[in-house]
Amino acid sequence: MKGSGRRRIYLMRHGHVDYFAPDLTDPRQVPLTEEGREQAQTAGHALQHAHFDMAVYSGLPRTRETAKIVLSSNHSAPDLVAFEGLEEVKSGWIKATSREELAARLAYSFDEADAPGARFLPDGETFSEAQGRITSALEDLVLGHIWRSALVVAHEGVNRIILGWACGGGLATISAFEQDLCCINLLDVDVTPAESGNGLQIERVAIKALNMTAHDYVKKGLDRSSLEHLFDVDFGGLRPKKDWAAE
Repeated sequence: MKGSGRRRIYLMRHGHVDYFAPDLTDPRQVPLTEEGREQAQTAGHALQHAHFDMAVYSGLPRTRETAKIVLSSNHSAPDLVAFEGLEEVKSGWIKATSREELAARLAYSFDEADAPGARFLPDGETFSEAQGRITSALEDLVLGHIWRSALVVAHEGVNRIILGWACGGGLATISAFEQDLCCINLLDVDVTPAESGNGLQIERVAIKALNMTAHDYVKKGLDRSSLEHLFDVDFGGLRPKKDWAAE
């Protein structure tokens, strides 16, 4: 049946950004920093011989910029398509007195994502709502379009949810999936004719590679978590010693 067979997804996180840039008024519109552009260029060189039939970004500038840089080194030239269902988990508003406090509160965000009503910060999107939105977008990409290999550039929370879906563990597993800036994950998806006889279905998913960073393959310089790196703080561990989340 047309469209059935193995699909390969190169799932990336966008490159480094600076949410504290002095001229930034809308965090959704944040561009890549010079560091982020260099990360994307290195990832593009690593993927230059991969063939992409389709290239997808979340609709936000930082993922579009990352995808364009990656594709600039690639011999294939697919159109870049926005899948807004892959936008980052929508956070609520929170008052923080410092960069460290904000990073600390975010650090706990994924730990109990499977709890009833759990949200990405107070008043943010519930993780169950985000899971439904993100997996629906991914299934639309896989089952609603004909391709064999696709580049998908998204966000930390989105990638964690996709990886939780791929391993079958759902939201209970997403806190374990670290996603470094501009990382590459590799998923193989088997698509078969639907048992109903109409359309296609996803039969199985295999995680072939996880959180690869072309700019530091052995992660010698990535001893901090991606959140610590992004906010330029050091918790001394995966979670801060002071439990801001309990306050």
